[in-house]
Amino acid sequence: MPRAMRIARWVGLAFGGALLLSVLSCAGGTTSTPTPRPVKVSLALDWYPNANHAGLYIAQERGYFEDEGLEVDIFTPGDPATVLQTVASGRDDFGISYQVEVLLARQEEVPVVSVMGLVQHPLNSVMALKSSGINRPGELKGKTVGYPGIAYNVPMLKTMLEHDGASIEDVEMVNVGFNLVPALIGGKVDAVVGAYFTHESIVAENQGHPVNVMRMEKWGVPDFYELVLVTGEKNLEERPDVVRRLVRAVMRGYEDAAREPQAAIDILLDAYPEADEAVERPGVDILAPLWTDGMPGVGWQEKERWVEFAGWMRENGLLDPDVDAREAFTNGFVEEALGGR
Repeated sequence: MPRAMRIARWVGLAFGGALLLSVLSCAGGTTSTPTPRPVKVSLALDWYPNANHAGLYIAQERGYFEDEGLEVDIFTPGDPATVLQTVASGRDDFGISYQVEVLLARQEEVPVVSVMGLVQHPLNSVMALKSSGINRPGELKGKTVGYPGIAYNVPMLKTMLEHDGASIEDVEMVNVGFNLVPALIGGKVDAVVGAYFTHESIVAENQGHPVNVMRMEKWGVPDFYELVLVTGEKNLEERPDVVRRLVRAVMRGYEDAAREPQAAIDILLDAYPEADEAVERPGVDILAPLWTDGMPGVGWQEKERWVEFAGWMRENGLLDPDVDAREAFTNGFVEEALGGR
């Protein structure tokens, strides 16, 4: 079934159910109706709770999920790398992931769909210590660059280098795992790729090592959504109204977080005291504009961005030609929520 027809079916099922409930309510006259129990849903995070998730915790704390008749369990899975698989299988109802990972998962026939683009631009970046004098990708010639062992970071750096007149052959790649900041400030590498400028840059600066940040979309990598909210195709087909209600609540949470970023961190710290306040407070101030930047509303996704980034992945040998990026997301629930205001 074509994607447009599937979305119409999801929306139609939800509205049809609402109409039926209305008719049954009218037929019952003045008979009182028991308050329905909230629908329990799980939402798996991509990492431990941090400023990226602030809108979720606001939605929880301020009762936005409850307003939608939802009881949401927000949790960090034992292995965050499995989020897309557990969501696709229905073991979890929703999850936080990344645009690139969604496309790679669909290549492996993992049926997940992004229903919100939570961060409108890449957070992944290249960083070098300010003391190094490295300000742009071309200045990495002859240098060592650490990366976390995630394959797609290499073509991302390659594109940035080529955009600035250099080549991936001009640098030495070093797999440092997720010890990016220690490797950088310890002098093991001259720069790192795979580091978030809303997190690792702050960690380094707090340790007395300010960095220069080279953002990917400024150096030739197509703009992409860093964090996305995903669900499984089965959930979309069978419970579109649950998806609709969750999207509405999450939008409210992130709108509040964008207006009140430090209040959002207060709520995050209440829910997860282990969070590093010295990182999350400056981090959320950088993040807040990225939740809405240039878009009609929180969560907005555009076909052009999905298609263009998928094209870049194909050019770099990361994605098969038969993966249709238009099937990997839907903007319908966000559009509907905005239109209903």
